[in-house]
Amino acid sequence: MTAKIGPRIRKFMEKRQLTVEDLAARTGLEADFIRSLQDEDLYPSLGPLIKIARALGVRLGTFLDDQVSQDPLILRLDERQQELSMLRGRNRPVTQRFHSLGRGKSDRHMEPFHVELFPESGDDPKLSSHEGEEFLVVQSGRVEVIYGKEIYELGPGDSVYYNSIVPHYVGCLGTEPAAIYAVLYFPE
Repeated sequence: MTAKIGPRIRKFMEKRQLTVEDLAARTGLEADFIRSLQDEDLYPSLGPLIKIARALGVRLGTFLDDQVSQDPLILRLDERQQELSMLRGRNRPVTQRFHSLGRGKSDRHMEPFHVELFPESGDDPKLSSHEGEEFLVVQSGRVEVIYGKEIYELGPGDSVYYNSIVPHYVGCLGTEPAAIYAVLYFPE
């Protein structure tokens, strides 16, 4: 099982001699938010996690693994592990569950995921932006993609490829869960 994100963030902060306030200034995130990640081991959405990884000079996958490197990496469906559960906040339901499909390949340049989107993810859409690109394919259910000022509805088999510097949001549409495959690329 993957080590928790909070201790990993703390380890890289100590390695780079950064305080919570330093990291907050580098990321634009609130210091209290960063403390809650460390102390309560909450998982943020990918946007803040990407900002933290960049500020610490590591790739996003560093928070998921880095213990081994396999090439080619083959991940069987029954071996897939839940990696991250995105919460809206303390004592609130899980809105998204991420399963890393690149775990075990430490020299990767893309982050592939299988993502479960729960109906709660559509309750309060928050746009995020970061450098890079994203490619998504809907496996099941209905998905809403907000890209800039445009809104798109996607169904099974539909895909979208976009520059993630444009503010965007991906969430479940309707009352039934949805699932997507997502590949994120972050330039070095």
